[in-house]
Amino acid sequence: MHFTVYCLDHDNMVERRLEHYEAHKAYLATSPLKMVMSGPLLASDQQTMIGSFFLYEADDIADVMSFNKADPFNEAGIWRTVDIRPFLKRVDNR
Repeated sequence: MHFTVYCLDHDNMVERRLEHYEAHKAYLATSPLKMVMSGPLLASDQQTMIGSFFLYEADDIADVMSFNKADPFNEAGIWRTVDIRPFLKRVDNR
């Protein structure tokens, strides 16, 4: 099953994001889950990071929730909201 993780930052978190980026990246590299894709969400200026998006393949949503909870971005209080949902992939044009 696939799961989306859609995280929106608190306001004015770009500097804090950058401070924790290396720890976040290192943490993602330890994932026991298969990460299909991930990256920052951007403001309408297409440059300012305002959140994070992940698409995981996992057996259980609880595993995704647990892994996301320990993410350095989450522990640093960067994300205002985190929405994790099952996702049914119908088209993949990669």
